[in-house]
Amino acid sequence: MTPPPTAPARAPRYWLMKSEPDECSIDDALAAPGATVPWTGVRNYQARNFMRDDMQVGDGVLFYHSSCAEPGIAGIARVASGTRPDPTQFDPASPYHDPKSPPEQPRWLLLDVQALRKTRLLPLPELRSHPELADMRVLQKGSRLSITPVDAVHWHRIVALLGEG
Repeated sequence: MTPPPTAPARAPRYWLMKSEPDECSIDDALAAPGATVPWTGVRNYQARNFMRDDMQVGDGVLFYHSSCAEPGIAGIARVASGTRPDPTQFDPASPYHDPKSPPEQPRWLLLDVQALRKTRLLPLPELRSHPELADMRVLQKGSRLSITPVDAVHWHRIVALLGEG
């Protein structure tokens, strides 16, 4: 009997995920057990949908420090789990509490991110100085999403800029 055909492996995808370093920096992630942290507090539907519908274990992550003195890419990580309900939505003491999210049908999700390594900081002005990166979502005017897809060509260019490739 012939075994059933297997689905072709999908090409890896890449993401830029923003974190405020006073909440969770690349150093915090690397110091966590297994260098893995739950990515809590996502409260934008498009970012949530990226996690739910598109991100898979093993996808590459550019760990980006935002809302700080010098925003930029601070490390390389990977998606380490599928999604599950974000418990902060049910915690009244959390700044991410959402009283309209029912526990039986949670509105907000998280996934685990595993930090692989800290890199030199690749700040926003340096990213902007490379014309080949100009169409990255993080560089678009008004782009505020905490999670954005990164094209493979951009991923490889950034890894090379970081001296990681």
